[in-house]
Amino acid sequence: MLYISSISGKGRGVFSSKKIERDTVIERCPAVVIPHKDIDHLRSTVLNNYYFCWGRNQDQAAIALGLGSIYNHSYTPNALYRVCEDEEIIEFLAIKKILPNEEITINYNGTPNDQSPLWSEDSIQWIK
Repeated sequence: MLYISSISGKGRGVFSSKKIERDTVIERCPAVVIPHKDIDHLRSTVLNNYYFCWGRNQDQAAIALGLGSIYNHSYTPNALYRVCEDEEIIEFLAIKKILPNEEITINYNGTPNDQSPLWSEDSIQWIK
């Protein structure tokens, strides 16, 4: 049902080959949790662009396996992600009907309506 395709100006993105109804779980991705002490190492690699904040205090990071770290950002997303720390899972859920061959996007700020700039000093403060 899901596939990756290249998008001019954005790189790769995740698409659906079938219609997905609102409130449908799109994917449940196992997460590789990265402890705080290793984040500086992570930030010096290509994985810096693919991790999620993790932990009660957002002082860790996680890489989502499956397609989880490939979903692109949008300020008008059609999906959201939920961190399930106890299971070490990141779950992606449709918040709108997604049509066949439509890109599935999330708001990297964590909530669909958050219009904060991405990667501002405030958004990466926990790493320091």
